[in-house]
Amino acid sequence: MENENVFENRVDLARLQESVTNLKAAIGEIIIGQEKAVDLIISAILANGHVLVEGVPGVAKTLISKLVAQTIDADFSRIQFTPDLMPSDILGTSVFNMKSSSFEFNKGPVFSQIILIDEINRAPAKTQAALFEVMEERQITIDGNTYKMKEPFLILATQNPIEQEGTYRLPEAQLDRFLFKVKMGYPDLEEEILILSGHHKRGYATPADSISKVISQHEILEYRTQVQSIHIENPLLAYIAGIIRETRQNHAIYLGGSPRASVNLMNASKAYAAIQGRDFVTPDDIIFMVIPVLRHRIILTPEKEMEGGTPDEVLEHIVEKIEIPR
Repeated sequence: MENENVFENRVDLARLQESVTNLKAAIGEIIIGQEKAVDLIISAILANGHVLVEGVPGVAKTLISKLVAQTIDADFSRIQFTPDLMPSDILGTSVFNMKSSSFEFNKGPVFSQIILIDEINRAPAKTQAALFEVMEERQITIDGNTYKMKEPFLILATQNPIEQEGTYRLPEAQLDRFLFKVKMGYPDLEEEILILSGHHKRGYATPADSISKVISQHEILEYRTQVQSIHIENPLLAYIAGIIRETRQNHAIYLGGSPRASVNLMNASKAYAAIQGRDFVTPDDIIFMVIPVLRHRIILTPEKEMEGGTPDEVLEHIVEKIEIPR
């Protein structure tokens, strides 16, 4: 009976699939390669999560974030994090109005829908904390007044993993606010040739100038509801729980994933299934999402770090170890 009910309540993903195809095509006109990063950012939008994009300078971290924002018909703002940035610089501040003899709140740049944070690890801890509060609560309380953020609300943050001088490392508890940590690497030879060709043809034109809106904010909210309706079998829920449990027991990991990591892995897998045109989750969806969802949520033991181990490698071994439901 359960399977019959699932079949009768299939989710119509035709419009979602069309929007995702158009979004990818628009971004693909400018960004060569980086298909996995694009899939993850789109999945985060549909799963109502924030994204941290990490990569060395020049691999298009900021550009890919700007292009995603450019394709969505929603408010956009960009904040460049610097060591002297104060919480009020992003949240806003109360200003005394002489005419009304009262304080008025002037909203900061975080009062938008898609916010690009450049070099998030450049700002001091108190400024980072102010941002993470907005990310978690999706609201701000200042002078006793609460201001709710307009949905969809998405933070796309970038950071450079190489240059650490003048940076403030993000605490693990705050990193947990991000659904994904996306790593962008160098293009291969063929992709780099295509990048050079594209720049040669465009000349000095700004890449984002040619990008048009392909998806509305109302469609995003509708698609998010559909993603929540994506079916996931109980054995796959147990598979997710088993992966998270292993991160807590693995000898190479000092701190494993929390229940929030389990929920995020499930929601991310649903979103990825949806953009593949399926109304059900498969083990491959979960496997695809394990590393980007968990790489910033686990802490390796000092011994494993001294051996040169990385979170990605440890997570790959965990996925290989856990039996895949069939």
